[in-house]
Amino acid sequence: MLEIDQFTYGWLTPVLAYVMSVTGSLLALRCMVRARTGDGHGGWIAIAAIALGGTGIWVMHFIAMLGFSVRDATIRYDVPVTLFSAGIAMGVVWLGLSLVMRRPGELSALAAGGAITGLGVGAMHYSGMYAMKTDAAVRYDPWIVLLSLVIAVVAATAALWFTLHVRGLGSTVGAALIMGVAVCGMHYTGMFAMRAHVAEHMHAPAGAQAGQLLTPLIVAVSMVTMVTLLQVGLSEIEEPDLRRIAGQRASRYWPSHEGVAADETARGAFRHRHRR
Repeated sequence: MLEIDQFTYGWLTPVLAYVMSVTGSLLALRCMVRARTGDGHGGWIAIAAIALGGTGIWVMHFIAMLGFSVRDATIRYDVPVTLFSAGIAMGVVWLGLSLVMRRPGELSALAAGGAITGLGVGAMHYSGMYAMKTDAAVRYDPWIVLLSLVIAVVAATAALWFTLHVRGLGSTVGAALIMGVAVCGMHYTGMFAMRAHVAEHMHAPAGAQAGQLLTPLIVAVSMVTMVTLLQVGLSEIEEPDLRRIAGQRASRYWPSHEGVAADETARGAFRHRHRR
């Protein structure tokens, strides 16, 4: 069995991967606060999906892959499949966010959205691994793969819950830190399932080197995320007071004493005018 190294550059790649996962999660949470206000609802969900799926998950994955190596093996990346995996990540996150926003109070919607999103994140991870071509024979431990999918579903469900309930900058930052741990945990669990062996009659893999393909993509997506985060801002966002709205609705059926007195005064004035 060939030796696999997840930390070729030490702690540099895992730390950067975690930072980008937290950044994408933070931007997604701030966008979802705005989506909950009802102003540009669909647009904010789309931006949140790009932030969480694109930066928080996909960029995190491939930053971590920059530190991945197999001794005595050559690694290349299939460009179309790599880009396709980014589309999967953003698409499933958008689907999950849209589902829970349509039915925010239903546990069934949260569970379904978490399952769809989590399994989709798993599909993104393993399609990203399929994009990696090598001249070694690669195998996966099915039980660890299953564990990574369970982690992905739990993490996705927690993330969707956060998008519906987190309020305030401090709580948002805390939730983003937790989401970053969950996403990175899923990635490295999935990578731990991988085994590499010497293979006979394997040709040199075709494709782009990690530095040629991943570095420009990661830098581009990360810069867009940072700029968007600055534009969205980290200031507090006013959400509607649902208790006050509920009270206003209830007053239509159960008038207050002040409202009854005002109605009686208005009716008295009306009768007085008609007598004259």
